[in-house]
Amino acid sequence: MPDFPHTQSAHCESGVAANLLTHHGLKISEAMAFGLGGGLFFGYLPFIRINGLPLVTYRAAAGNILRQIASIPGVCMVEKKFRNRDAAMAELDQALAASIPVGLQTGVFWLPYFPKALRFHFNAHNLVVYGKEGNEYLISDPVFPSPVRCPAEDLARARFAAGALAPKGKMYYLTQAPAALELTPHIVRGVRFVCKMMLASPFPLIGVKGIRFLAKRLGKWPQRLGQENADLHLGHVVRMQEEIGTGGGGFRFMYAAFLQESAAVMQEPRLQECAASLTEAGDTWREFAAMAARLCKKRGRPEDSYPAMVECLNRCGAMEEKVFTELSQWAKQQP
Repeated sequence: MPDFPHTQSAHCESGVAANLLTHHGLKISEAMAFGLGGGLFFGYLPFIRINGLPLVTYRAAAGNILRQIASIPGVCMVEKKFRNRDAAMAELDQALAASIPVGLQTGVFWLPYFPKALRFHFNAHNLVVYGKEGNEYLISDPVFPSPVRCPAEDLARARFAAGALAPKGKMYYLTQAPAALELTPHIVRGVRFVCKMMLASPFPLIGVKGIRFLAKRLGKWPQRLGQENADLHLGHVVRMQEEIGTGGGGFRFMYAAFLQESAAVMQEPRLQECAASLTEAGDTWREFAAMAARLCKKRGRPEDSYPAMVECLNRCGAMEEKVFTELSQWAKQQP
C-alpha cells in the first residue's frame, strides 16, 4: 500500500485513528479524531502501579478513542487478540496480502526504530502496519515524521510484550467508513462524554475531583514518604504527564484544537472561547511540570516548593472545572 497516508501526530492512538480514516477516504484531523473519540481525561489511580508507582493518566483509557470512533454509524472496525504469536503474525500477513492496513497495540521497549533513550516499558503504543518486504514490516508510526521498518521478530515481541497493559497481539482494522460525515452530532456526543468524565464521575480519583485529590496527596508527600521518596513520586507524575504519549498539557492543547475546529464547523463562538480557556489550562499544567522537574533535579528556584505545586494543581482543577461546566451547559442546549 504505497499510498497509505502517513501523517506525523502528537499522540499515537488519535494519530492512528485519523490516518486509518483518511486511508478510507474520510479525511479528518488528529485533533478531530481525539475529540470525537472523547480522548481527554484525568485520573489519579494509586491502586494501579506503573513501575511500582501510582498511575496518573491525562487521557482516556487505551483503546477508548478507537472504540468511540468505531461506534459512529457507518464506521466498522474489526478487533482481534491472540494467545499464539505465530497465529497473530499469520493473521497480520493475511490482512496485508488483502491490502488492508492494520493497527497494532505494541510495547515501545521492543521497537528497534525507537532511539534507545526513548525506549521504555509502555505497552499501549499504537501504530499501523501497511506492508511487508522480505522479513521487514512497513510501519506508519504516527509519532515519527516518516514511515519506518521493523524486523518481524521484533514486531512479534512488541505485540506480545508482558506487563501492565499487555497488548496480547491486539490488531484492528477498518472494513468500512462513510464517504462523508456530518460532524455536528458526533462533536456534541464527544463533548458530552468528556464533560461527564471530568465533572460527573462519582469517584474522587477521576476528573476535576481527581486533580484536587492529587494536589492534596502531593502536598503531604514530603512528610508521609520522606523527601527522597516524595521526589521519586513527583518525578513519576511529571514523566506520566510529559513523556508518556502527548502529556497532560499536550492533551489539553489537542482538545483545544478540536474545540477550535468544531467552532468553525458549527459556527459556534462559545466553543472558540472554551478552546482559549483550555489552552490556558494546558499552559498551567506545563508550569506545574516545569516546577516539578526543577525540584526533582535539585535546581529549584526560590519560589519552587511543594505548597506552590499544590496551588498550581488546584488552579488547573479550577480552570478545567470552569471550561467543562461551560461545555456541559452548551452541550445540553444542543439537539
